[in-house]
Amino acid sequence: MKYANIIILLLTFFATACQPQADKNQIDLAGSWQYKLDPSDKGTQEEWFNRNFEGILELPGSLTTNNIGNEVSVNTPWTGQIVDSSYFKSPKYSKYREPGNIKIPCWLQPIKYYKGAAWYQKEVTIPEDWKGQAIELYLERCHWESQVWVDGQEAGMQNSLGTAHQYNLTSLLTPGKHRLTVCVDNRVKEIDPGLNSHSISDHTQSNWNGMIGELLLKAQAPIHIKNIQAFPDLATKSFKVRATVLNTGSVKQNGKFRLNVQPHNFKSNEDIATVNYTAELLPGENEVELSCQLGESAALWDEFTPNLYELNLQLQTEGTQSSKSIITGLREFKVEGSRFAINGRPIFLRGTLECAIFPKTGYPPCDTTEWKRIMRIVKAHGLNHIRFHSWCPPKAAFTAADELGVYLQVECSSWANTTTTIGDGKPIDTYLWDESKRMVEAYGNHPSFCLMAYGNEPAGRNQREFLSDFVNFWTENDSRRVYTGGAGWPVIEANSFHNIPGPRIQGWGEGLNSIINSQSPRSDYDWRNDLTADGKPVVSHEIGQWCAYPNFKEIEKYDGVLKARNFEIFQESLEKQGMIHLADRFLLASGKLQALCYKADIEAALRTPGFAGFQLLDLHDFPGQGTALVGVLDAFWDEKGYVSPEEYSEFCNAIVPLARLKKHIFTVGDTLQASIEVANFNSDILHQAKSGWSLKTTDGSTVAQGIFKQQDIPIGNCFTLGQLNYIFKTNDSPKQLRLEVSIENAINHWDLWVYPAQKTATPSEILVTRKLNRQAIDQLNKGGKVLLSLGKGTVQEGHGGEVGVGFSSIFWNTAWTRGQKPHTLGILCNPDHPALSQFPTEYYSNWQWWDAVSHADAINISQLNPEIDPIVRIIDDWVTNRPLALLLEVTVGKGKLLVSGADLTSNLQERPAAQQLRVSLEQYMLSEQFNPKQNSSIEQLKSLLQ
Repeated sequence: MKYANIIILLLTFFATACQPQADKNQIDLAGSWQYKLDPSDKGTQEEWFNRNFEGILELPGSLTTNNIGNEVSVNTPWTGQIVDSSYFKSPKYSKYREPGNIKIPCWLQPIKYYKGAAWYQKEVTIPEDWKGQAIELYLERCHWESQVWVDGQEAGMQNSLGTAHQYNLTSLLTPGKHRLTVCVDNRVKEIDPGLNSHSISDHTQSNWNGMIGELLLKAQAPIHIKNIQAFPDLATKSFKVRATVLNTGSVKQNGKFRLNVQPHNFKSNEDIATVNYTAELLPGENEVELSCQLGESAALWDEFTPNLYELNLQLQTEGTQSSKSIITGLREFKVEGSRFAINGRPIFLRGTLECAIFPKTGYPPCDTTEWKRIMRIVKAHGLNHIRFHSWCPPKAAFTAADELGVYLQVECSSWANTTTTIGDGKPIDTYLWDESKRMVEAYGNHPSFCLMAYGNEPAGRNQREFLSDFVNFWTENDSRRVYTGGAGWPVIEANSFHNIPGPRIQGWGEGLNSIINSQSPRSDYDWRNDLTADGKPVVSHEIGQWCAYPNFKEIEKYDGVLKARNFEIFQESLEKQGMIHLADRFLLASGKLQALCYKADIEAALRTPGFAGFQLLDLHDFPGQGTALVGVLDAFWDEKGYVSPEEYSEFCNAIVPLARLKKHIFTVGDTLQASIEVANFNSDILHQAKSGWSLKTTDGSTVAQGIFKQQDIPIGNCFTLGQLNYIFKTNDSPKQLRLEVSIENAINHWDLWVYPAQKTATPSEILVTRKLNRQAIDQLNKGGKVLLSLGKGTVQEGHGGEVGVGFSSIFWNTAWTRGQKPHTLGILCNPDHPALSQFPTEYYSNWQWWDAVSHADAINISQLNPEIDPIVRIIDDWVTNRPLALLLEVTVGKGKLLVSGADLTSNLQERPAAQQLRVSLEQYMLSEQFNPKQNSSIEQLKSLLQ
């Protein structure tokens, strides 16, 4: 028995020794807290800080994660602009306004909602050995204004949205028990960052109330290192280190400093750099500056080799010791001409936005594991950059980006528009200055923190002056990153770079007049004429915004505090229209078109000489502002099933082959002419790179191929690999081909279509007409065949004529753009349908459909016969879910009618795709397979047409 007890004691000892030991200088406040809500805002006046609260919750967390708050109703006081107010007025939403069935279409819906003051309380015990120490309360992230009391004595108020709230409680916390009370208020009060700012808005993370991340009491020596800022110098391969030292005593002290520098995530044969320094430390704050050399073989930080150093600064004074460590990188991020350079090498920013979208919790993660997951996904899709739109992430995001090599643009938690302005003397002006200083102090050492802006799309009469002062101040005072006034606008002389919306294939308000919707398919354009005249780097602002249909299987993933009630509304609408069985096909078909649109956007950017980069909106879905399903990934950063990271990174990567094609549609005898280029923003020159091209059929057979001359490819873009000239030889059958271009291990492709040059005349037994005239009616009454070819402006409103049909996917969404066209998400068809046997196609929109849909009205089949199964569907906006057709067939009396919403009669000599589609339809109509299952009447058809 004695030996057994000894063994147990030994096992207990070793188990304890192997466990992480708690820091004796910290008290972790995570766990149970007491709370009390203060909706009437009377807690301060009634001195609630002198009361004990009865409610219990868990922190870190929010009221919502603790299932505390009010039930959502039509009167919930949301934080966020509602552009489309139809939810509150339209009969179609009436059942979703009823208690017990509240469903909001504008954004994800929280399980509970609370706006106002909430009081949190915890008893803490200060150990005896903390006597005489400097004690700080550290609240990593509050949302958002906090006030603190200790035993009823006020300790202050803080309101940072992007950095920790830190309170000096030295004079209030003596050894023993104390009552710590924190009041957190998530209302917009005097300081208004803008109602839609992603730092506070219900559009994305939700306007939560609570405290997340590390919640700590920290004890430090009376003389301690408060902050370290490391400034890398690439030329001398050194760090200049500035330390702020706080002497809480009343007399000066001599301080001995020892700075150690060592590799953090890489091996080095260099000796560890050590610097000793002595300084006199007066009462209050002291600034100390040291410099350390890293040696000629110092490791640099960038996206390819994110090498990090640990800098540890130790301080010894008479009777006290203090130390502080930071992780940073040796790098230089600056402007060189019209581009950025990292460590002297040109880079191209391939970015996406992060708009504080976290459906599980409603607030951002504060752990590096989740941020690493996100950033690995970003890099797997060929991106190297993230812009945090009108918010600043927690330190874990910077740490993850440091370790994985991602360039970050961070903003001061503001979108000063709609409800506020900047530069006009409002409290937000001072707040932005203070917040920017807090952010740089907290995160300035992170090498990933490369770009900074005040925030997003500002308003204000004096915004230019304010932002000029802002940029000039930071440019002069911290050279570790580059600065611009605002994301979106304005272009001001002070900017290091411009973040403007111009260079893109579809802009707000362009509708069907954009390049992708108004010009026949090609890939030979770029944005050289859209760059600014001053020659500074231009990063395109929020390009893309291409939507896909909702994935209703995603609803079950919303098992946290935010629910996809918006998806439920759209799903019920689709079911009501009798198309729920098409939901998955709508998702996949629209997703394929979405990916095609992003490919066109990104390649145009990569083709542009002197361009600095782009920022997508978005790689993943934006669930707010009317529901903007703009991601090839969902709101959880998961794939939706229609494009893989490998496929996406073919056209979005450090090395991308590019083809300048004048067109994608050809006829036999045409010459395929293309200038083949490469964008190389890899880590080095491509030495004697091997490159070539091939033309393949859909089954993978090679039609033609060629090899380009080996050559060195510098870092940059617009480097020509060679010219492609290939004549499409005689062939009686239409073909879909794939042009593939490769350089080293990088490959990219473009789909092409080749149609016969000789067109057969329309068979006499088929009447082709644009109108349902007497001749067409007689033909049908006699049992004949009619091809009714319509076109834009031919269908009545309410029957499909009100639908804005375009080639591209929906831009952002129709609700928040006030119905901007197009209203559709491409086509869906069965590629094996005999009507399309001579018009090679997949089940989704590709460039060969551009002509048809660009000359088409949609046909609402519910106005004809809801049982009609169209040959080709048009996928409608998920908000309206109308059953729309591009091609359909019906019997009319004794006759057979094929209706094309597209014009297949006008200028066909200039429209080879339309000509070929007509040929395919006519051959089908001649066959026995043309046997419509549903019928319609002349009267119904006439009511369809204008």
